[in-house]
Amino acid sequence: MSAIERFGLYLVLTDPVAGYARCAEAAVAADVRYVQLRMKDAPRAELLGTAQRLRAIMAGTSTRFIVNDDSDLAAEAGADGAHLGQEDEPLATARRRHPALRIWGLSTHNETQAAAAAALAPDYIGVGPIFASTTKVTGRPALGLDGLRKACEATSLPVVAIGGITLADVAEARAAGASGIAMIADLLVDGEVQARTRRAVAAFAAAVPAGQGG
Repeated sequence: MSAIERFGLYLVLTDPVAGYARCAEAAVAADVRYVQLRMKDAPRAELLGTAQRLRAIMAGTSTRFIVNDDSDLAAEAGADGAHLGQEDEPLATARRRHPALRIWGLSTHNETQAAAAAALAPDYIGVGPIFASTTKVTGRPALGLDGLRKACEATSLPVVAIGGITLADVAEARAAGASGIAMIADLLVDGEVQARTRRAVAAFAAAVPAGQGG
């Protein structure tokens, strides 16, 4: 985990109505730890152009830039890392091909996958969907906070909780064991991105981690 300084808010940018650049700028201003670009159906040229613009915004800041699914594009755009799904290129293969990428994430969807992820040595795992997602059709049942807790207990890797999480859920997700909280729809509201992002960062900082409650 040498590339992981600390976790916190993990902002996923997927077709934000406020615009990719504006959301990335808000994330940097609020000291969001990770921003992931997720553009599932965009032409590659558009995706690369957006990735390069976001890289420029986050360059030299404490916000780490992650590209979803495509390690080739992540490397070409100069991202800090790539996040791979269970059906994507094997993490070990991608890591060998792109040694310049410093951060590797892996999606998991239950405690069994979370436990198995350690053998693949990602820097962190995403666990979800925790709740029903409004930005992605997953075809998977929501795990709920109890499922998140079980996944966190099944691994020693940092866990980023994802899927339908709102500002109101941050404290409970943190208490369930999440090292990071991925948020999408509840932050990317046109005209409110900056304020909501700052509120989410503050909510995470105030939340009590698992095992430290009274």
